[in-house]
Amino acid sequence: MDISYRQLRAFLEVAKSSTFAEAAVNLHLTQPALSSAIKKLEQQLGGRLFERNTRNVSLTPEGEVLFPNALRLMRDWDNTFSDMQNLFAMAKGQLTVCAMPSFAESHLPTILSKFHDAAPNVNIRVVDIVMEHVIHEVTTGRCELGFSFEPERKDGLIFQRLFADQFVVVANAKQALLLNEKPSWQECIAQPLVMMNRGSAVRQWTQTALSEFGEPIIVAETGQLSTLGKLIQHGLGISIMPSICQIQMENLGLSVKRIENAPLIKNIGLIRNARRGLSVSAQLLWDIAVEHYASQV
Repeated sequence: MDISYRQLRAFLEVAKSSTFAEAAVNLHLTQPALSSAIKKLEQQLGGRLFERNTRNVSLTPEGEVLFPNALRLMRDWDNTFSDMQNLFAMAKGQLTVCAMPSFAESHLPTILSKFHDAAPNVNIRVVDIVMEHVIHEVTTGRCELGFSFEPERKDGLIFQRLFADQFVVVANAKQALLLNEKPSWQECIAQPLVMMNRGSAVRQWTQTALSEFGEPIIVAETGQLSTLGKLIQHGLGISIMPSICQIQMENLGLSVKRIENAPLIKNIGLIRNARRGLSVSAQLLWDIAVEHYASQV
């Protein structure tokens, strides 16, 4: 059944008016065109919707049943398209963003502040999760975009580099005295280490780099870089982690040192699902982030 928006609007206007002539004026239609639209609607539904006489029209019992439903349909229709126009104009809506906790704490607030200035009516939901989960959420479509290290495999993903992160050595004050200002990998391998859980990309990268100089002494591991900071603070060992954690670690009173030889460097950027387009608000955030880091080069 192919009933149009115009037919329902015509039905409602006639039902609210006392005559076809009045309804036709309100709809900016000729009276024959309006009569034709109502007749076609009645044919499609299978019966009369109006009682007609020389002076006015009134709803039949069937028309009375249709009226509230048609009114609801029209309101839903209008609200749906109004909402879509608002989304495209970014006058309302919600944007879900995934980010590694270290990035969410150190870099994301500046980017989101710029986004909020440009689209103040879009609500932002931040999901701060480890890199592997960021990739999963974007791949499955639960997040439109994510901030992450560059994935080793990019199947179904688009990666936009924002900047390069040079990993650093983090130690408490006592441990730092045992290290040079710019420690070597050999110095790091000689110290007890606390590291990310097995299976994480950060653990894989750091352990691979360390293993070139010997067998690392790993005394503890955890799933969050913030927890690593606490373990270092209490003297369990030193750690090697992304420099985006530097402010967070220094706020814990820890020493942050750059590695002297063969530094470990990884790209950080934006990822999106290659099979899905971005919403207007997600594209705006993407563009703002790219422009923000391009201006810092």
